[in-house]
Amino acid sequence: MTDDVFASSVFFRLSVAGSDLGAFHTCDGLGAQMEVEQFAEGGNNGFTWQLPSRITWSNITMTRPVTSDSAKALAWFTEVIERAERKDGEIVALAPDLTPIVRWQVLGIIPIRWQGPSFDPSQSQVAVETLEFAHEGLQAS
Repeated sequence: MTDDVFASSVFFRLSVAGSDLGAFHTCDGLGAQMEVEQFAEGGNNGFTWQLPSRITWSNITMTRPVTSDSAKALAWFTEVIERAERKDGEIVALAPDLTPIVRWQVLGIIPIRWQGPSFDPSQSQVAVETLEFAHEGLQAS
């Protein structure tokens, strides 16, 4: 048995510049892609050098049912509209008992999309909000 936590229900807590924006049920887009430049060395016909170049970070999208924390996400989005300032933040994956599993430091966050819930009384679906943000990099902590 290992200390790794394998849970079917993982939650994600987002904070930006020390301000807690609450828990989210999904977190998508934790990823990066490295561009590679090829360099063919004269006299070397066996291979081409693969040299790392730029890194591209995926946008991160987080969703959750509407809660009392929903106003915090929209307030942050509105704050950035008034003054576009990148801030560092943190995403923490939490087990169902709310113990931390892993933490990611997110550098230079700026929100790029907030989608509020759709309210339709004829549907029996949970009202969900979505927050998408761009960033300048991730670090595991």
